Amino acid sequence: MANPVDRFKSDLSKLIDFGSQLELAMHLECYPDQIKKQLKVRYKEKTEQYIGELPPFNSGYERWYSQAKALLSQLLPDRLDDFVQHYEPAKTRKDLNHTTYRIRDYFQGTRVTRGLDVLVDRTAAIVHFKQQLAIVLAAQDRFDSSLFEIRQILQADLMDSEIEAAEHLAKYKFTRAAGAVAGVVLERHLSQVCQDRTINTGKKNPTISDFNEALKSKAVIDVPQWRFIQHLADIRNLCDHSKVPEPSLEQVQDLLSGVKKIMKTVY
Repeated sequence: MANPVDRFKSDLSKLIDFGSQLELAMHLECYPDQIKKQLKVRYKEKTEQYIGELPPFNSGYERWYSQAKALLSQLLPDRLDDFVQHYEPAKTRKDLNHTTYRIRDYFQGTRVTRGLDVLVDRTAAIVHFKQQLAIVLAAQDRFDSSLFEIRQILQADLMDSEIEAAEHLAKYKFTRAAGAVAGVVLERHLSQVCQDRTINTGKKNPTISDFNEALKSKAVIDVPQWRFIQHLADIRNLCDHSKVPEPSLEQVQDLLSGVKKIMKTVY
């Protein structure tokens, strides 16, 4: 199953790609001869096939616009009004010109003429769609820059829930199970720290001890921290092996408090 963050990033990328296709389709509608000439240089005999595969701007834009608005409301809410204003004419508009023309006017085929001269037509909407696409691209930049933070938040929330579950087990004297859950949280946290810092343990299936050694070798943790984590790993091993004596409640409580300490101090 795909990670929700990765799926969201994929959807955003698809939205940008579709917007780029719509931009070309819009240019093609406004400047058919010029754009076809440019496309023939690149696609040659496949030009007509390529053009035929482009989404129609009119129908494609409505879907793109709705999806983009929903996305911006989450990622870039401060730009949402700006995005909408490139589509909707201002309610106070008194004159129609290149400055006041909007994408809605494009769909209505609105044009202003004076005698035989065309003062403004559908081509005036191109710059507004370009601006809308630029805003969505800015949302991608915002998303990419905060992606690490998003992953950290999701990971932290998951681990907090698991620690709470382990504490609940310990409360009812299920010490071995509580210790096993806490050990999994510690191992996953150290794995994430190594991943974030691009530290390779050199092991196919690394353990807490392997992550601990790798972090010490890269000076991420000092010797006292290394010893403390190794102590926690020993308690975890005691909980994971049923043939050894039952771990005491005090040991499991030490493991739980220790894991929470490591999660706050090693990152």
